[in-house]
Amino acid sequence: MLYILALLIGVIAGLRAMTAPAAVAWGAYLGWLPVAGTWASFMSHWVAVGIFTILAIVELVTDQLPSTPSRKVPRQFGGRILLGAFSGAVLGAAGGATIVCLIAGAIGAVIGTLGGAEARSRLAAAFGTDPPAAFIEDAVAIVGGLLIVAATA
Repeated sequence: MLYILALLIGVIAGLRAMTAPAAVAWGAYLGWLPVAGTWASFMSHWVAVGIFTILAIVELVTDQLPSTPSRKVPRQFGGRILLGAFSGAVLGAAGGATIVCLIAGAIGAVIGTLGGAEARSRLAAAFGTDPPAAFIEDAVAIVGGLLIVAATA
């Protein structure tokens, strides 16, 4: 079950790169993820929660801009894979399966990045503009990320 959740948090990272670590940080801070005594214990500190939350909000705002680069550009794609792997590893640290969950998170990020780009293109075509598609993607990422972390509790 933990491996599937790590894969799904990776998908969230593919949709919204910073939402996945923000959700994981909130889960650790609220005690849903027992990371105390692991390498990921820093994620339960309010500073980590604040930093990742601010970065997630900045990403949500800047993604609405017309100058936002494609998530398939190598730098953005690589960043999403790293954040998916990191978020999956934090979930894995809470359950003692860091490496396997790291890999599952990275695979999920690839799926989320490629699938999310395709889904967003189709949603934007259906709405005629991109902002409604971005808002749908934002809602799915935020709610999904929090549900995935809550499911590990």
